[in-house]
Amino acid sequence: MIGKNAVIEEHVVLGVQPKKATGELVIGDNATIRSHTVIYAGNVIGDHFQTGHGALIRENNRIGNNVSVGSHTVIERENVIEDNVRIHTGCFIPEFVVIKKGAWLGPRTTILNVLHPPCPKFEECAKSVVIEEHAKIGGNVTILPRVTIGRNALIGAGSVVTRDIPPDSVAVGNPARVTKTIKDLDCILGYYDTPYEWEE
Repeated sequence: MIGKNAVIEEHVVLGVQPKKATGELVIGDNATIRSHTVIYAGNVIGDHFQTGHGALIRENNRIGNNVSVGSHTVIERENVIEDNVRIHTGCFIPEFVVIKKGAWLGPRTTILNVLHPPCPKFEECAKSVVIEEHAKIGGNVTILPRVTIGRNALIGAGSVVTRDIPPDSVAVGNPARVTKTIKDLDCILGYYDTPYEWEE
Protein backbone atom coordinates (compact mmCIF):
# COMPACT_ATOMS: atom_id res chain seq x y z
CA MET A 1 0.00 0.00 0.00
CA ILE A 2 1.53 3.29 -1.12
CA GLY A 3 0.08 6.71 -0.30
CA LYS A 4 -0.59 9.52 -2.71
CA ASN A 5 2.00 11.60 -4.58
CA ALA A 6 4.72 8.96 -4.41
CA VAL A 7 7.78 9.19 -6.65
CA ILE A 8 9.23 5.74 -7.28
CA GLU A 9 12.24 5.63 -9.58
CA GLU A 10 13.42 2.82 -11.86
CA HIS A 11 14.66 -0.53 -10.56
CA VAL A 12 12.98 -0.21 -7.15
CA VAL A 13 11.75 -3.45 -5.56
CA LEU A 14 8.92 -3.17 -3.02
CA GLY A 15 7.20 -5.77 -0.82
CA VAL A 16 9.78 -8.58 -0.90
CA GLN A 17 8.64 -11.39 1.37
CA PRO A 18 11.31 -12.78 3.71
CA LYS A 19 11.68 -16.54 4.28
CA LYS A 20 9.16 -16.27 7.11
CA ALA A 21 6.24 -14.53 5.43
CA THR A 22 5.02 -11.32 7.03
CA GLY A 23 2.40 -8.61 6.51
CA GLU A 24 2.09 -6.13 3.69
CA LEU A 25 4.28 -3.09 3.08
CA VAL A 26 2.66 0.25 3.95
CA ILE A 27 4.21 3.56 2.86
CA GLY A 28 2.55 6.93 3.56
CA ASP A 29 1.99 9.97 1.36
CA ASN A 30 4.64 11.95 -0.55
CA ALA A 31 7.35 9.28 -0.57
CA THR A 32 10.43 9.56 -2.77
CA ILE A 33 12.06 6.18 -3.32
CA ARG A 34 15.16 6.38 -5.48
CA SER A 35 16.52 3.83 -7.93
CA HIS A 36 17.74 0.40 -6.82
CA THR A 37 16.13 0.66 -3.38
CA VAL A 38 14.74 -2.61 -1.98
CA ILE A 39 12.09 -2.50 0.77
CA TYR A 40 10.76 -5.75 2.23
CA ALA A 41 7.19 -6.56 3.25
CA GLY A 42 5.96 -5.92 6.78
CA ASN A 43 7.33 -2.39 7.07
CA VAL A 44 5.01 0.41 8.15
CA ILE A 45 6.45 3.74 6.97
CA GLY A 46 5.02 7.23 7.52
CA ASP A 47 4.58 10.26 5.27
CA HIS A 48 7.37 12.17 3.48
CA PHE A 49 9.71 9.19 3.50
CA GLN A 50 12.70 9.25 1.18
CA THR A 51 15.62 7.04 0.29
CA GLY A 52 18.82 7.59 -1.58
CA HIS A 53 19.92 5.14 -4.28
CA GLY A 54 20.41 1.49 -3.42
CA ALA A 55 19.02 1.52 0.13
CA LEU A 56 18.01 -1.85 1.61
CA ILE A 57 15.30 -2.03 4.29
CA ARG A 58 14.45 -5.47 5.66
CA GLU A 59 11.11 -6.53 7.11
CA ASN A 60 8.92 -5.38 10.01
CA ASN A 61 10.41 -1.99 10.79
CA ARG A 62 8.27 0.85 12.16
CA ILE A 63 9.39 4.09 10.53
CA GLY A 64 7.82 7.48 11.31
CA ASN A 65 7.17 10.63 9.29
CA ASN A 66 9.85 12.72 7.56
CA VAL A 67 12.51 10.02 7.71
CA SER A 68 15.40 10.03 5.23
CA VAL A 69 17.55 6.97 4.53
CA GLY A 70 20.74 7.61 2.57
CA SER A 71 22.18 5.79 -0.43
CA HIS A 72 23.52 2.27 0.18
CA THR A 73 22.33 2.20 3.79
CA VAL A 74 21.20 -1.16 5.19
CA ILE A 75 18.45 -1.34 7.81
CA GLU A 76 17.81 -4.84 9.15
CA ARG A 77 14.50 -6.06 10.59
CA GLU A 78 12.31 -4.98 13.51
CA ASN A 79 13.72 -1.55 14.26
CA VAL A 80 11.82 1.48 15.49
CA ILE A 81 12.78 4.72 13.75
CA GLU A 82 10.75 7.70 14.92
CA ASP A 83 9.80 10.97 13.17
CA ASN A 84 12.33 13.35 11.62
CA VAL A 85 15.29 10.96 11.72
CA ARG A 86 18.08 11.41 9.17
CA ILE A 87 20.24 8.39 8.35
CA HIS A 88 23.04 9.29 5.95
CA THR A 89 24.85 7.32 3.24
CA GLY A 90 26.35 3.91 3.88
CA CYS A 91 25.02 3.32 7.40
CA PHE A 92 24.36 -0.10 8.93
CA ILE A 93 21.46 -0.48 11.35
CA PRO A 94 21.11 -4.05 12.70
CA GLU A 95 18.00 -5.62 14.23
CA PHE A 96 16.03 -4.22 17.19
CA VAL A 97 17.54 -0.71 17.36
CA VAL A 98 15.43 2.20 18.62
CA ILE A 99 16.22 5.58 17.03
CA LYS A 100 14.11 8.33 18.54
CA LYS A 101 12.74 11.59 17.13
CA GLY A 102 15.08 14.00 15.42
CA ALA A 103 18.22 11.86 15.69
CA TRP A 104 20.89 12.33 13.01
CA LEU A 105 23.31 9.58 11.91
CA GLY A 106 26.32 10.67 9.88
CA PRO A 107 27.67 8.72 6.90
CA ARG A 108 28.93 5.20 7.53
CA THR A 109 27.63 4.98 11.07
CA THR A 110 27.77 1.32 12.10
CA ILE A 111 25.68 -0.07 14.95
CA LEU A 112 26.39 -3.53 16.39
CA ASN A 113 23.87 -5.34 18.54
CA VAL A 114 25.19 -8.64 19.89
CA LEU A 115 28.12 -9.16 22.27
CA HIS A 116 29.23 -12.62 21.19
CA PRO A 117 28.07 -13.54 17.67
CA PRO A 118 26.65 -15.93 16.72
CA CYS A 119 24.75 -16.19 20.02
CA PRO A 120 21.92 -18.74 20.50
CA LYS A 121 20.11 -16.08 22.57
CA PHE A 122 20.45 -13.47 19.80
CA GLU A 123 16.78 -12.48 19.80
CA GLU A 124 16.94 -11.51 23.49
CA CYS A 125 20.55 -10.28 23.70
CA ALA A 126 20.42 -7.95 20.70
CA LYS A 127 17.49 -5.81 21.91
CA SER A 128 19.76 -3.26 23.48
CA VAL A 129 20.81 -0.18 21.42
CA VAL A 130 18.89 3.08 21.84
CA ILE A 131 19.65 6.45 20.26
CA GLU A 132 17.63 9.07 22.10
CA GLU A 133 15.89 12.17 20.73
CA HIS A 134 18.02 14.69 18.81
CA ALA A 135 21.28 12.79 19.31
CA LYS A 136 23.86 13.42 16.58
CA ILE A 137 26.29 10.73 15.47
CA GLY A 138 29.33 11.83 13.44
CA GLY A 139 30.62 10.10 10.32
CA ASN A 140 32.31 6.70 10.62
CA VAL A 141 31.18 6.17 14.21
CA THR A 142 30.82 2.61 15.53
CA ILE A 143 28.27 2.01 18.30
CA LEU A 144 28.74 -1.25 20.21
CA PRO A 145 26.01 -3.46 21.74
CA ARG A 146 24.08 -2.50 24.87
CA VAL A 147 24.72 1.23 24.46
CA THR A 148 22.31 4.15 24.89
CA ILE A 149 23.21 7.51 23.35
CA GLY A 150 21.50 10.17 25.47
CA ARG A 151 19.16 12.92 24.32
CA ASN A 152 20.96 15.77 22.48
CA ALA A 153 24.33 14.00 22.78
CA LEU A 154 26.95 14.56 20.08
CA ILE A 155 29.40 11.80 19.09
CA GLY A 156 32.54 12.97 17.27
CA ALA A 157 33.49 11.54 13.88
CA GLY A 158 35.40 8.26 13.95
CA SER A 159 34.54 7.46 17.57
CA VAL A 160 33.88 3.97 18.94
CA VAL A 161 31.12 4.09 21.55
CA THR A 162 31.53 1.30 24.10
CA ARG A 163 29.34 2.59 26.94
CA ASP A 164 26.29 4.77 27.56
CA ILE A 165 26.66 8.47 26.75
CA PRO A 166 24.73 10.88 29.02
CA PRO A 167 22.27 13.42 27.62
CA ASP A 168 23.66 16.75 26.32
CA SER A 169 27.22 15.37 26.26
CA VAL A 170 29.97 15.55 23.65
CA ALA A 171 31.92 12.29 23.39
CA VAL A 172 34.92 11.56 21.16
CA GLY A 173 37.65 8.98 20.69
CA ASN A 174 38.24 5.24 20.80
CA PRO A 175 36.79 4.39 23.22
CA ALA A 176 34.56 7.46 23.19
CA ARG A 177 34.83 9.59 26.32
CA VAL A 178 32.77 12.58 27.38
CA THR A 179 34.84 15.75 26.97
CA LYS A 180 32.26 18.53 27.44
CA THR A 181 28.57 19.34 27.08
CA ILE A 182 26.91 20.69 23.96
CA LYS A 183 26.51 24.05 25.75
CA ASP A 184 30.33 24.28 25.78
CA LEU A 185 30.51 24.17 21.98
CA ASP A 186 31.17 27.28 19.87
CA CYS A 187 29.96 28.13 16.38
CA ILE A 188 33.39 28.97 14.94
CA LEU A 189 31.79 30.76 11.99
CA GLY A 190 29.79 33.04 14.25
CA TYR A 191 26.36 32.24 12.84
CA TYR A 192 25.05 31.26 16.29
CA ASP A 193 26.16 31.83 19.88
CA THR A 194 26.23 28.04 20.33
CA PRO A 195 25.55 25.15 17.95
CA TYR A 196 22.08 23.62 18.25
CA GLU A 197 20.56 26.67 19.89
CA TRP A 198 17.95 26.48 17.11
CA GLU A 199 16.61 23.30 18.74
CA GLU A 200 15.80 24.94 22.07
